[in-house]
Amino acid sequence: MDAAATERWSIGELARRTGLPTRTIRFWSDEGLVPPSGRTPSGYRTFGAADAVRLGLVRTLRELGLDLPTVRRVLEREASVAEVAAVHADAIDAQIRVLRVQRAVLRAAAAARPTLEEMELMNRLARLSADQRNQIITDLVDEAFAGLPDDNGIAERMRTALPDLPDDPSPEQVNAWVELAELVAEPSFRTRLREMAERGAEGAATEAPPRYEQGTAAVVEKGSAAVAGGLTPTAPEAAPVLDRILTAFAADGAPTASASWRSGLGEQLATFTDERVERYWQLLGVIKGWPTWPPMAPAYRWVVDALAAR
Repeated sequence: MDAAATERWSIGELARRTGLPTRTIRFWSDEGLVPPSGRTPSGYRTFGAADAVRLGLVRTLRELGLDLPTVRRVLEREASVAEVAAVHADAIDAQIRVLRVQRAVLRAAAAARPTLEEMELMNRLARLSADQRNQIITDLVDEAFAGLPDDNGIAERMRTALPDLPDDPSPEQVNAWVELAELVAEPSFRTRLREMAERGAEGAATEAPPRYEQGTAAVVEKGSAAVAGGLTPTAPEAAPVLDRILTAFAADGAPTASASWRSGLGEQLATFTDERVERYWQLLGVIKGWPTWPPMAPAYRWVVDALAAR
């Protein structure tokens, strides 16, 4: 018989051969993971070559992060190495995602220098699961559109445009999510969103329904130019700009000089113009990596003020 196969070592000798601490080998042996193959006349444990191989397997599994019960299941053939490896790889993926979020939080904190309370809030919100983040938005939409039809699809759009943080978020995305979560928690914001939903469900109260697609294009082009150029809504020069915008909103052949039509349009635009709602979509765009777009609320506000001045 091969002498190496019958050689026996004490715990100390096995520790020297494997590089593992004596106390670690003793603990694993006490747990039954590496039982001794023999005893000395004095009762001390002895280990052979096969025990050293088993010890190496335990060491490998522990270095991979498996807990002792899982290691025992592998050793006792209750679970295959492949099965355990697959489950553990998924667990490590989850840990990596958490660590990436933590890293983004720390980088955001380093740049923003928040207070301890703000840091705690940032960390807590960033660590929410995807389902928890989505539920915050779903609850907001359910509250805002409760009992109302969704003919224009706004509620459905909000339900599908959820704040899905990527696995490796940037500090900007973490900051955007924290700001978004704080925004949707504000009672005044939720009330405003409900007002918009109710107004949208009522439909146009004007003589002729506005053409919002054409009108929006005109506001973006002409209203934004007026704001950028410093043209005040009450200035005489604002009148022709406003007329061109109103013509874009008006249905074919509909008069734009009607006081009731202008009043109705002004009320609608005032209801649906809110910097906080626009900020909601901007923050969502940062989180989801959408292309940025210039703010439109100032241009709409200019049109509302220009209508009020006429």
